[in-house]
This record gives sequence, structure tokens and C-alpha cells, in this order.
Amino acid sequence: MAIIDRIKNILLSPRTEWPVIATEAPSVQSLYVDYILILSAIGPIALALSSGMFGAGLGLALASYAIGLVIVYVVAWIVDVLAPTFGGEKHFVRSLQLVAYSYTAAWVAGILNLIPFFGSLLALAASIYSLYTFYLGVPLLKKCPPQKALAYTIVVAICGIVVVIAVFSVLSAMLMGGGMVGMMGMGR
Repeated sequence: MAIIDRIKNILLSPRTEWPVIATEAPSVQSLYVDYILILSAIGPIALALSSGMFGAGLGLALASYAIGLVIVYVVAWIVDVLAPTFGGEKHFVRSLQLVAYSYTAAWVAGILNLIPFFGSLLALAASIYSLYTFYLGVPLLKKCPPQKALAYTIVVAICGIVVVIAVFSVLSAMLMGGGMVGMMGMGR
């Protein structure tokens, strides 16, 4: 399926798109190459454009892009580990599909980084919509009973927030404590 069609369908008609997604058999590599790497770049590109393409703006954009790619994988792993707790099936590729396609609204809203303050509010709304699309996809992709889908979604959202806070706390501590120079000195 063309990426534009997938984006449009997951944004505008997720209830009918999840059954289509459930019939697909992608690989981790194809999900990353054909979808995640592309869509997750929207926000960092907008960030680089809004903060200047050179110096700190570009570095921040590249770092946020790399961190985002890792966070997608970690959240998919969490989704997979938690699946049996909510009556679902463990299947990592399905977990990655669920996370990747449910993040679509948040990734597309990354373009709003070009709009100061108001863009952040709209991006937050898109992130909430991403949670809704995750909730709709859980029963189909993880075989979770529909009555447990809301609890599963809430627990995954909390875990995702904790992961993001932990990653940025570690990075902040590294940067405040000497940054990369301090880290390189530790390796000597």
C-alpha cells in the first residue's frame, strides 16, 4: 500500500484501516524503511527549519530523530511484553505495526513544530488521537479482548511517557555533566 494512502486511512478511518493492517505480514525492516523512518522525520525536519538549519538546531533535530527511532522500538517491545497480561498475543512485528501506525497522527503533527506555542497544543491533540488509534488497533493486532483494550492502552501510554522521561533525563544528565566531552574522557 502506498504510504500516502496508509496515512490518510489511519488518520481518517482507523476503524476500517486496522483490519487491512492485520492482514499484512511486514518485517521489522520494512516497517522501519517504508514507514517509520519517513514519518518520524517530519517533526525533526520542522524543528530544524524552525530553529535554524545549522548548529544547535540541526544537532537537536538529528538527536530527536535518532531518539525517536529507538523509542518506537522500545515501546513496541513494551507492547509485546505486556500483551499476555491483557489477554493478547506476543508477536513483536504486530506490536511494532501497532505502535508505528498508531503514531501516525503524532508524526504528521510534527510539522506543527513550525508554529510557535499553538503548534505544540495541536501536536498534543494529535498525540491524544494517536492513543485513540492505538486503542482501536489493539484488539486486531494483539488479539486483546476488546474489554481490556482501554486498560492496555492506558498502561502502554504510561510506560511510553516513563520511557521518554527516562531517556531525556539521562541525556540531560549527560549534557549537564560534561556532555560528550565528559563521556569521552571516561573512556580513556
